[in-house]
Amino acid sequence: MPNSTSAKKRLRQNLVRRARNRAHKSVLKSQIRKVREAIAAGNVEQAETEFRLAAKRLDKAASIGVVHANLAARVKSRLSAAIKAAKSAK
Repeated sequence: MPNSTSAKKRLRQNLVRRARNRAHKSVLKSQIRKVREAIAAGNVEQAETEFRLAAKRLDKAASIGVVHANLAARVKSRLSAAIKAAKSAK
């Protein structure tokens, strides 16, 4: 446990930030799952709609530092490739 005043404050800040980051990641993962489920169901229009929201949330999470920018770019790239493949398979 922290002893100094500044260490106690840092612990409080870390707990708040950890909870906030976990909430952001949870929403992000749920949105990515919705895109993948729409692709698996063959619903390309819904997948594109969900993808736009997922891309927005990925960019936002990367900009505030919840996830790395490269992770956001990688996930967006893979999702868009999956949507494109689903379109051509249709």
